[in-house]
Amino acid sequence: VGTTQIQISLPAVQDAQRAIEQVGETAQLYFYDLEPNVVPLDPEVTDVTPLNLEQQSTTSQYDAVELAAKQKEAPCGEICSQAGSSYYLFEKRSHQYVAGPESSERDLLSLDQSKEVPRADRKVFEISEGTVVVQDQQNADNPDAPPRYFVLRDKPALTGTDIKNPEQAFDENNQPNVTFDFTDEGRAAFQNITRAIAQRGVETGTGQPYAFAIVLDNEIVSRPIIDFNENPDGIDGRTGAQISGSFDTQEAQDLATFLKIGALPIDLKLISQSTVTATLGQQALDQGLKAGLVGLALVALFFLFYYRFLGLIAVIGLVVYGVVYFAMMKLIPITLTLPGIAGLILTIGVAADSNVVIFERIKEEARKGHSMISSITTGYRRGIATIIDANVITLLTAFILYGLATAGVRGFAFTLGIGVIVSLLTAVVFTRAVLGVLGRTRVLRSPKMLGAETGERVRWHFNFAGASRWFFSFSGVILAIGALSFATNQLNFGIDFESGTKINAALATDASVDAVRTSVGDAGIDDAKTLKIQEVENDDFGLNVFQIQGKIQPEQVGAVQDRLAQDFGFENGPDGSFQNDSVGPTFGQQIARSAGYAILFSLLLIAAYVAFRFEAKYAVPVMIAVVHDILITGGVYSLVGREVTSGTVAAFLTILGYSLYDTVIVFDRVRENVPRLPRATFSQIANRSLAEVLTRSLITGLSTVFLITVILIFGGETLRDFAFAMMVGVISGTYSSIFIATPVLIAWKEREPAYRARAARLRETMGRVPAFPEDNLVARVGAGGSETPEELESGSGNGHPVEPEVPAAPAAIGGGDGNGAEPEPDPDPEPESLAASADQSDRDRRLEARRRRQASKRKHGRPR
Repeated sequence: VGTTQIQISLPAVQDAQRAIEQVGETAQLYFYDLEPNVVPLDPEVTDVTPLNLEQQSTTSQYDAVELAAKQKEAPCGEICSQAGSSYYLFEKRSHQYVAGPESSERDLLSLDQSKEVPRADRKVFEISEGTVVVQDQQNADNPDAPPRYFVLRDKPALTGTDIKNPEQAFDENNQPNVTFDFTDEGRAAFQNITRAIAQRGVETGTGQPYAFAIVLDNEIVSRPIIDFNENPDGIDGRTGAQISGSFDTQEAQDLATFLKIGALPIDLKLISQSTVTATLGQQALDQGLKAGLVGLALVALFFLFYYRFLGLIAVIGLVVYGVVYFAMMKLIPITLTLPGIAGLILTIGVAADSNVVIFERIKEEARKGHSMISSITTGYRRGIATIIDANVITLLTAFILYGLATAGVRGFAFTLGIGVIVSLLTAVVFTRAVLGVLGRTRVLRSPKMLGAETGERVRWHFNFAGASRWFFSFSGVILAIGALSFATNQLNFGIDFESGTKINAALATDASVDAVRTSVGDAGIDDAKTLKIQEVENDDFGLNVFQIQGKIQPEQVGAVQDRLAQDFGFENGPDGSFQNDSVGPTFGQQIARSAGYAILFSLLLIAAYVAFRFEAKYAVPVMIAVVHDILITGGVYSLVGREVTSGTVAAFLTILGYSLYDTVIVFDRVRENVPRLPRATFSQIANRSLAEVLTRSLITGLSTVFLITVILIFGGETLRDFAFAMMVGVISGTYSSIFIATPVLIAWKEREPAYRARAARLRETMGRVPAFPEDNLVARVGAGGSETPEELESGSGNGHPVEPEVPAAPAAIGGGDGNGAEPEPDPDPEPESLAASADQSDRDRRLEARRRRQASKRKHGRPR
């Protein structure tokens, strides 16, 4: 997880506390040439020998750390026990040890035990690189004697990476010990250091053999001496070595395990812990899979109902998507987590949306009377760029989430990103191939099989630009309510941000809050009175569920679990209904910081992409809409008091991606219509574009809402928090893409000189600017002009629109489908209408001939 953190997952572990202890105690092993590396307490001592070694140690850890802090920095290169400075905290008056060593002063002061010391009574020591404080081995003759401390120059001759195969064994006295072998490099280094120690004993002539120290996690566990008479050339280490001490068999086994774990030269500190029993884990998995299957079924039924045969192809495409996704999970491989299941379910919506974009394009072409092959080809050609743009937005969001978020959210981001890629493949390759084959058969000969009726249909008109002030006012009221809630209630941040521990436990016997608090206090939690303990309703756990939340250290959770099991038992027996999440203060700060960075970087990166693919002015409305959606979602969270977790941040960023996805679809249609309507104002172009994509927005919004609703119902407590934020965000995102982002873009683009000139011309000739470009054309046709609406829209006519001699078309006509289809003809026209239709047919034939001549001119560059 990043460059300084490691996530460790231990499935099927029965003793969680023991696993935590083994992982936390990484057993960093170092071998020191002892006497030359001891920093003497007495400044007058220049040479430490076996004769004066004991006098250079102290029983005061404060004095040892103070002496170490006075040493100059001495970079130790690649082999050292402490890279960089280390920090200790003591009480200034009593010299009582509080905490340390930590790699930074911020980490040191963020510890709970550090916060308990008043600022005025804190004494922080910084020990520069090259010096380390170690505790001497226990005095076997006097076990009750206080520990002694040495200050060493941090120049180890060997490290834990130079040993292999550590095992628990027994010595000749049948006492447990730990044996190990050396690697090839370690054996050579071991012989070199023991040879140097032996030769020093000969050269000094004191008759006293020198020693080397085996230091395990800043504690000397053994000080073997090298007898220069027995080993004048040192010890070659071919037979390995052993560590003996006053420990029992279990401790020796643990030490051997720690040495295996601690082969890497790192110091692990537990900053976050999450424990889920097997019962709850299986239950959550079943709920997630059930939600996915039900969601897939709902989307499939909706597609079959609305798109008919195209829906069947889409359903088959979703099945192929699922098979390919499953193959990807096995190939990579992907570890499926609960957030990952949420991402997987949402990718069903992404895959469905790709099909919706294509199908709506195909239906538009089919309504114009084009052949099936032509409709499919044109629909894909016009829809593929839109799909790529929209999916790139989602991929960017997933990429940022994966790079900056914590482990659980990373699982969501990874599955979402993989799903987007697979959905693109199935939509572009599989669905395209199937439609291409079936388009040449009788199966798709009739547009009715696509759910598209040919002929003219009434387009649903609504003046989105004209009504923008109402949309802005409505959003302003919602945001004001949210701001008021922020000011009074603020947000209910969970332990992910505030740090601490949250425990959910279903007890086997009835209990009161006071009884649970007493039990927690008996487990050794000093601040049990300050903990927030309440009985909650949680069907995932059981009936008698208590939630305990507060400043409980991760390493204390095991004691609390054992005490609750002893006093009350768990509803599901030994396996129990017990779940806990613990977050240390530094990790909580990191989550909050990463969340802010993720949102900021997402906004900047996506704004840059939108500006690149469209133009700079398109990026600003996109950002306004996204901020609008996030603020509304945050306001709803503040109003209802739901807890904000790291999963909520993932939902916020997914909302960001979804809102942008929807907005890009609208903007892509606007961009497409700009050259098609060279005489229309930008508000008219935007109104036409919104009317054309409204159906797509509603369909994809509904399909996503189906999936989120399923998660809310079947997904379990863990996924419901995520789904709640998504539900609010999807509704807000669909609304903002149509009623916020596009009106903002209209307000900006309408200020451009070209569009201002078009609007002025319309006001001059018509007295107003109609809502839709086709409304400009009623007067010209009614005045006897030869141009048709299509010709006037394309700019190929001979004149400008003039004041209409007949009433303009109404601003809103009901009954359309929002897909850009033209109005349907009157099925039973009057005689005058029939004559007008005949005249219109003659004009259509003349215009078709004119279009062909103009196309020939554009093709060859000259009249034929």
